[in-house]
Amino acid sequence: MREALVVGGANGIGLTIATLLARDAEFGKIYIVDKARVVEEFMQDKFECYEFDLRSDDFSLFDRFTKVDTVMITAGFGRLSLFESVSEEHITSSMTVNATAAMRIIHHFYPRINSSESFRTGVMVSIAGYLSSPFFAVYGASKAALRYFIESLNVELEKGGAVNRILN
Repeated sequence: MREALVVGGANGIGLTIATLLARDAEFGKIYIVDKARVVEEFMQDKFECYEFDLRSDDFSLFDRFTKVDTVMITAGFGRLSLFESVSEEHITSSMTVNATAAMRIIHHFYPRINSSESFRTGVMVSIAGYLSSPFFAVYGASKAALRYFIESLNVELEKGGAVNRILN
């Protein structure tokens, strides 16, 4: 039985992905890690949920997912605002949640990504990581950082002979 981890799976696209994976007979367990709780009406028998703030310094929670062979990272946030109106706290939170946390999670699973065994990894970046947009300078910068990270890592994986890539 396969196991999946969905980071940011308590609502939105993440919850939809978790729900679709739960319907797949190949998957026995779907772990959801999110700052929020999954609303009771959307809970599935296959879900096991963990509350976690991606701004945390301690990512040891991810040590427990030893049988996971699929990781989907959908967590992130943005705020439509002029740059002059955002706080420094918003800037650091955006970069941490939207880029750094995903890098840390990928780093945690990297030995399995960089192997001959199948390991599926997907990261929800954003079109904002490709196109500049007024009012989305911070969000766009965080998603562009993540986009370039994934592109660079995929080249490393390919050049190293790994069979896996990270879906952006």
